Order: sequence, then structure tokens, then C-alpha cells
Amino acid sequence: MKNTIARLIVLPVVLAFAALNFCRAQEEINIQTEINILGQTKPIPVSLEGFTGEAAEVLKFDLYVQGFSFVAPEAAQYRISGSSVGNVVGFVTDTVSRQTKFSRSYSGASLRRQAHAFADDIVLAITGRKGIGQTKIAFKAQAPTGSGEIYVSDFDGHNPREVTHDNAIVAAPAWVPGRLAVYYTSYQPGNPDIFYHNLSTGERSKVAFFSGLNTSASVSPDGSKLAMILSRNGSPNVWVCNANGTGFKQLTMSPEDESSPCWSPDGQWICFATKIKSRRVLAKVPAGGGAIQRIPTSGVSNPTDPDWSPDGKWIAFTSQMGDFNICVVPAGGGSATVLVPGQHPSWSPNSRTLVLNRDARGRQSLSVLDVLTKQVKDIGRISGNDSQPAWAK
Repeated sequence: MKNTIARLIVLPVVLAFAALNFCRAQEEINIQTEINILGQTKPIPVSLEGFTGEAAEVLKFDLYVQGFSFVAPEAAQYRISGSSVGNVVGFVTDTVSRQTKFSRSYSGASLRRQAHAFADDIVLAITGRKGIGQTKIAFKAQAPTGSGEIYVSDFDGHNPREVTHDNAIVAAPAWVPGRLAVYYTSYQPGNPDIFYHNLSTGERSKVAFFSGLNTSASVSPDGSKLAMILSRNGSPNVWVCNANGTGFKQLTMSPEDESSPCWSPDGQWICFATKIKSRRVLAKVPAGGGAIQRIPTSGVSNPTDPDWSPDGKWIAFTSQMGDFNICVVPAGGGSATVLVPGQHPSWSPNSRTLVLNRDARGRQSLSVLDVLTKQVKDIGRISGNDSQPAWAK
């Protein structure tokens, strides 16, 4: 690879969408090729030299939540050096081989976006997986005296943008894969209805507006279908329809309340929370209809808020056992692992990092968690309470 590669970074508001395998992480000075998510993995030690201010802040945040730790240069496996004066120029050196992995300069965007792009290139060069620095999240932000609105922002909480102006209860944002568009529930019409919102044009339309509950929209991986919770025929149950709000079909008929549907990445299954014999459990149902199958979560109870990882291997969820905790379980079920306190986990495109909300001095705020190392960073609060995050894929 050439030592110097000039790169023009053009960074409009776009999303990073690839679903990738778990990255390799370090064991002493070697990087593992096999990782068990149920055990804690050591972060990859790197040093950071020459960057200041906002660029240094971005690099530290992005890399920390993707499994890197920061050490002195003599203890680092990789040395990251460069400058952020005027624009970002960066070098990555392997201290074992003493070779430069790459050196690049960035321009054509804000300094912050240049730093995100450099962080993404570092992750790709060292681990072989695509970085998440230029991805987006959606969430609910609620002021202490208001009903809340739906926002979107960079994954680290910067550049927030208010999507709704409903002055009514809003909930459960969900991204359309590969598009700058979201679904969410709003009580603005006087009833909890599901809306589609194109963020590029501002176009908004109702999708599900039956009498009773219409909520928890979840978009199929190909964007053609929606799963949701409707109480159209009585108790809240799982339904599916076309993305434009036609062709509604009821998938479950439980007398118990059901919630939080999510899709398997192959589009064949819908996972959701339900009750069996008065006990809350996770279950799945074929997307085209069929028998419900329970997903065991041994070791924890009262699971809800499931989210299926883009690589299909894991389901993250919230468990309530006195306190709320973020847990992960193999997609087929099994022993669950408790990660950190919190609720509403949502996977990033890399199938390794989660965004979640957790209590911070009596208010909810967003955090980003690297599942393998359990390293976590808080996102600056937008409003009084930030919750229900969803990561764009």
C-alpha cells in the first residue's frame, strides 16, 4: 500500500449499513480469530499522538466503543499518529512489524467528520470490519415538562435533528434499512398511530391507524414489510403489513400483551416479547405466519425489547429482575449474559456495538456499549430524558 494516499471525504447525511461479523480482538500481543461473545475480550491497545481538541475526542470515542484501549506508545500494538490542524492527517503503524499500515489525509468535510472517517479506516485496516463512525441513530428526547419528540443524530449524539414537532406522546422510532427514513408512533391524532417519515423530503404519512394501539413498527431487512403491535382485534398482538400500510395480517392471537417485534436478518422470523403461562418470555414466529417458538433466555427473567444482530447470531434484550439490565443470548436461545444496566438495546451494523438508554441520576440518557469488551461511553443528553434508541442499518 502506498505510504501516502490523498482522500477527498465527501460526507453528506448518509448511513452506514453493512451487517458484518464480529471483529478480531487482542489476546496479549496477538489478535484472536475466534471470539465468544459470552466471555469478556481484551481490547486492542493503541496509542494516539498528535491529535487535539474535537478530532482527538472523536477518535477516542469511536475506537473505544469498537474494542480499542489507549496506552502509552511503548505498550501499544498499533501507534496512531498525525495532526488535526486545518484538516486530519493520520498514520497507523504496526509496532510488531514496524510497518506503516496506511497514511491518509482528509478534506472536504468538517473536522469532526474527517475524524470519524479516519476512525472508520483504522477499524477496517486493523480488524477487517467496517467502522461505525458515520452511522446514525434515532431516539425519543423528552424535556422535563413536555411529551417528547423523535430525533436523529450521529451515533455519538452529535448533530441532533428534531424530526417530529407533534407536542404529543411519541415512541418507538425504527429505521428503514438503507434509507433516510423512519417509522414511529405518535399520539398527535388522539390515538397511538404509526407514521412513516421521509427525512430527506419531510414527507409524512399514516401507516397504521386502527382504533386502539398501533405501535412498535419494525421494518423487514429488505424494507418491503412492517411488523408491529396492534390491538385491532382485542389484545396487543403481532401483525405484519406491506411497507405502505396495505395487506395487514395477524400473526399471533395471544390473550396476553405482546410487544417489541424485530426481524431476523434473513427476513424469515419475527422475534417478540410475550407471556406464556403468565411469565414474560421471548418468542419468534415465521414472518409469513405459523407456529410460535419460544426462545429460552436461561439465567434471566422478564425479557423484553429484543433486537436481532445483523449477522443473525445474537439477540440483545432487556431483562427486568428488580433492575433493568441489557442482556444477550444466542439467536436460537440458551444461556443469557448480563452486560450492563439499561433498556432498549439496538445493534449497530457491526453486530458488536449496542446503543441503549440507562438511568443517570434519575433521568434516562443514551450510552454506546462494546459488547465484547464491555467498554461503554455515555452520549451527551439532548433533553431531560433520551430513550428508545434505534441504530440505522
